[in-house]
Amino acid sequence: MSKETTSKIVKWVLIGISALFAFVFLILPLFTVISVALRNGIAKYGEYISDPDTISALKLTLSATVIAVVINTVFGLFAAWAITKFYFKGKKVLTTLIDIPVTVSPVIAGLIFILIFGRQSAIYPYLQDAGIKIVYAIPGIIMATVFVTFPFISRELIPVLESQGTDEEEAAALMGARGFRIFVKVTLPHIKWALMYGVVLCTARAMGEFGAVSVLSGHRRGETNTLPLLVEILFGDNKYVPAFAVASILVLLAIVLLIIRSIVEYRGRRVN
Repeated sequence: MSKETTSKIVKWVLIGISALFAFVFLILPLFTVISVALRNGIAKYGEYISDPDTISALKLTLSATVIAVVINTVFGLFAAWAITKFYFKGKKVLTTLIDIPVTVSPVIAGLIFILIFGRQSAIYPYLQDAGIKIVYAIPGIIMATVFVTFPFISRELIPVLESQGTDEEEAAALMGARGFRIFVKVTLPHIKWALMYGVVLCTARAMGEFGAVSVLSGHRRGETNTLPLLVEILFGDNKYVPAFAVASILVLLAIVLLIIRSIVEYRGRRVN
């Protein structure tokens, strides 16, 4: 058997294995979610997704996602800028801290926040006096979402900024440009596609977060349930079709994000 024939066989075997895995682990689950969600007809599906609990969970999911993405975008920009453009003691420590949410289980993160802000915490009486409730309330859900999505934007920006170097910023500074103008006119055009890609990844992760949010939410229907939590509750109550109907909202949002990600990747490659 010639090398060319062997190469073709290996190529098609790898393609076949990849296609099989994609079908079993990606396409089939998505098809199952949509088909079960529509099992009782379009009218019933409309009832399930327009239920007050579902609408409340959707609003909370989107609100927590937007807030978390905004916070992490600001932090990601500052952290990536500091790590790549300046030399200071503790840079490696900061880089390591950014990666902590990737290595810590979301459930553990939720428990840590309960220990920090719960009734047994030393600061709980002060929070109570100030009328601030974090555990089993919306602020806790937002904090958990911010934590689990912490590294996504900074980790997309750091390699781009490192490859860019500092020559252009230094030249602009020598010409009299100030820091903000240097960032807007020199740095941002180089990192905008990486920034947008990081925002998309951060959004996708935030919408699907379950573990940390589950620990901190208290599972109060219509108040502290996000879409993933509502799916779990409905499934636990043996309401399979409504559960899949709610899950289909997350699937559709994920598909939209995938389309946006593909557009960002395509535009980024064209620019580069």
